[in-house]
Amino acid sequence: MVTLVTCLAVVIGLFVMMEVGLRSLFGFGHPLTYIGDDQIGYLLAPNQYTRRFGHRIKINEYSMRSESIQKTPSPSTLRVLLLGDSIANGGWWTDQDNTISSLMMRSLASAVATHFQQVEVLNASANSWGPRNELAYLQRFGSFNSQAVVLLINTDDLFATAPTSLPVGRDRNYPDKKPLLAVGEVFNRYLLKSKLIPGIEAVQNEGGDRVGLNLEAISNIQALVCQASSLFVLVMTPLLREIGQPEPRDYEIKARHRLTEFCQARQITYLDFLPIFNSNQDPKALYQDHIHLNLQGNQLVSEVIGRSLLELLRKK
Repeated sequence: MVTLVTCLAVVIGLFVMMEVGLRSLFGFGHPLTYIGDDQIGYLLAPNQYTRRFGHRIKINEYSMRSESIQKTPSPSTLRVLLLGDSIANGGWWTDQDNTISSLMMRSLASAVATHFQQVEVLNASANSWGPRNELAYLQRFGSFNSQAVVLLINTDDLFATAPTSLPVGRDRNYPDKKPLLAVGEVFNRYLLKSKLIPGIEAVQNEGGDRVGLNLEAISNIQALVCQASSLFVLVMTPLLREIGQPEPRDYEIKARHRLTEFCQARQITYLDFLPIFNSNQDPKALYQDHIHLNLQGNQLVSEVIGRSLLELLRKK
């Protein structure tokens, strides 16, 4: 009997140690949660703070990966709104201070110190958002009186499907509530086989001219930004496999040509990072994985966007 009690105590002790370790060291048990939305598809639930693998992640009252803000900035503030997907957001692998928006904010602050007392770069983004999600966010919340709006997309976003809330609470990457245990989150995320979400296949197989629909969304974003008398900059980062050989695939090349012609026709300031990354001596060193950037990649992107914004602001 004593031996059984001892063994039970050891098992419980080990379980508690594992639970505490997973929470304190890796941030399991406290993932970011999402809310579904009929127009936007989904957003990060507002007012969240967590640490994942030691990286701080803060979501403000407007579902941005940013500090809390006032809806209207002071006259002495330069405010930039960054719209994007997981590349802009930075995900769990990027600390709050190392996101593209945070890096831009610090570099712009030093560059415009004589003209503005404060610089804010707001980060409205979520994993797998496309231009139609970002347009819906802008239609819902506005541009927060930003002097400039930067839309950051990647090559895959040209083929993004329509916004949907189906993944929220069904896909392990889009939980709508906290798990009871960190051990449970690890089991669900890494060991449990994912289930097919009813209706998601129809969304993923959306027909028609997806590129055209996403270009139309970008056009509508530009129109909203111009109505607010703000500057608009479109930025696109490439997939890692597009750099060097074998280069973009035929359908991607066609979509890229359409985007370039689209921007020229609408006089959109367009920053294509494919040639910029191609000129880098070690482009692989800019990536976290096949699509997302690491700190070095974020720094390069933030520097180029910052220089472009400064040039546009001087002309304004």
